[in-house]
Amino acid sequence: MAPELPEKDQSASAFAGRRVLIVEDEPNIRELVAFHLGLEGLQVVEAENGDAALRLVQTEAYDLFVLDLMLPRVDGLTVCRAIRRDSRNGDAPILMLTARRDESDKVLGLESGADDYLTKPFGVRELVARVRALLRRPRAAANANQPTAASVVAAGPLKVDVARRQASIDGRPLELTPHEFDVLHLLAAHPGIVFTREKILERVWTQDTHVTVRSVDTLVKRLRQKIESDTRQPELILTVWGTGYKFADVMPKR
Repeated sequence: MAPELPEKDQSASAFAGRRVLIVEDEPNIRELVAFHLGLEGLQVVEAENGDAALRLVQTEAYDLFVLDLMLPRVDGLTVCRAIRRDSRNGDAPILMLTARRDESDKVLGLESGADDYLTKPFGVRELVARVRALLRRPRAAANANQPTAASVVAAGPLKVDVARRQASIDGRPLELTPHEFDVLHLLAAHPGIVFTREKILERVWTQDTHVTVRSVDTLVKRLRQKIESDTRQPELILTVWGTGYKFADVMPKR
């Protein structure tokens, strides 16, 4: 049987010269991914474990990461979080690969900073389509040097700097995943406005991640652990029972 090949995309030449780091410990899969992304014009760099990936992330800039979840030595989630903390690569898209099919594993990967998720075994056409979609997205750093008056949201003890993608509570910096930051900004920028779980999914996640409304609940729980004084009685991110969530329009005294 002839090998599966992706359809030619006229926009593929737009990706020529962009750098991708493939982190995968299975040689056959790593070589397969490298071959087909090379056909897209990408400059491919390979790492076979998490340690090697961390060294490369600390010294080089990349336009895309294809990252296996289950890696020897340092796992994919740790590598993913390290990428998001790195000044060169913090806003680069991450496509996570895994043999796990449970939604909880998928959500954990996405909340650790991955932009999309592909379950093994996968088809070449789907892999290439996901990569093309991620590379077409504008990177957050593109407008980082052009802050505007509306780029900083202040809500009581919370400050969200959109241009720099940084947030703090009572002056204390928060370590947030990309999706946590986006949900926090969405809610804090519209105090008192109720967002359904479906609307939050639509605004923050893309359609190709296949997450569900339960992902929103899990993410809000994590956010509350980072910004609330008492997660049992939240004062900033409020639940609107049967509907969704809103940010408090009356700030608590601290």
